[in-house]
Amino acid sequence: MASLKIKKGDTVRVITGKDKDKEGKVLAVNAKKNTVLVEGVNMMTKHQKPSVANQQGGIVNKEAPLDISNVMLVVKGQPTRVGFRFDGDKKVRYAKKTGETID
Repeated sequence: MASLKIKKGDTVRVITGKDKDKEGKVLAVNAKKNTVLVEGVNMMTKHQKPSVANQQGGIVNKEAPLDISNVMLVVKGQPTRVGFRFDGDKKVRYAKKTGETID
């Protein structure tokens, strides 16, 4: 399986859809479904019943997953494509726009 270009903790910009041009931090990456969960982006409302964890219940706002192809990594305030290269024996990500190493 190929390694993904977006990882948990990265800052990304949405490049298409209803939340276009919004930026946020990646909360989770699902490699099997090729989706990411971005903080404050693609918000949805969920009706929850009262439970032990949530005594009150009611309507809760939470993030929904986005396809990984709809986001672009942001390095130093600029969205950039990501490439891989070998730095010695380690495989590292680098920003194609600036050429600098990300990891």
